[in-house]
Amino acid sequence: MSPSLLGWITAILLITFLSEPVESTCDSNRLRQGCRIQEGSCLCGTGCDTDYRYSNKRECESALRGRSQDPCSSRPCNRGSCLQILNSPNGYNCLCSGTNYFGDRCEQRCPRRSSLRAGERLPIQCIVV
Repeated sequence: MSPSLLGWITAILLITFLSEPVESTCDSNRLRQGCRIQEGSCLCGTGCDTDYRYSNKRECESALRGRSQDPCSSRPCNRGSCLQILNSPNGYNCLCSGTNYFGDRCEQRCPRRSSLRAGERLPIQCIVV
């Protein structure tokens, strides 16, 4: 197999792996139809029960109006998107992909590949495809 063909195959496999939705990592017995609060609005669909914690849009919008149940209302993610997660210790996760930052609150700048030490890897949020 030629090196260029191997490179293309590797790139396609990497893109396929990285573009796979997070919801697919949930066990099938934990999938549900519901809504979640993301970036101050309700997003409805199918996903893991810990992500889609509201049964319907009305329940989600009610939580948005109350705001006391929305840990994202304080905008804890420095640069990324805030996603309300039921079983997260603080009630949310920050989605940093595409921001050039990583960390619990997207607070750390992604390192340059040239600055990595031998055996050190880029954080997954820093990989741009």
